[in-house]
Amino acid sequence: MCMFCAAIPAAAAIGANLNAKQKATQRAAEEAGTEPPPAKPVAKLTLAALIALAIGSVVYHTVISPIWGLTFF
Repeated sequence: MCMFCAAIPAAAAIGANLNAKQKATQRAAEEAGTEPPPAKPVAKLTLAALIALAIGSVVYHTVISPIWGLTFF
């Protein structure tokens, strides 16, 4: 498996974990009656990373891999 294909599920898992932690922190602050910390755009950044990795994977498998003679995938 190429580095791009392996990084896609890892990035999705990390982004989901960060998003869940952020929502839990905000929920805990609201229940405690304090001001929640400002929200960060974790979901949008995760989506951008996944799109970039998918584009990198397509480029690798269609352009770079055939040039090097690595036709298996």
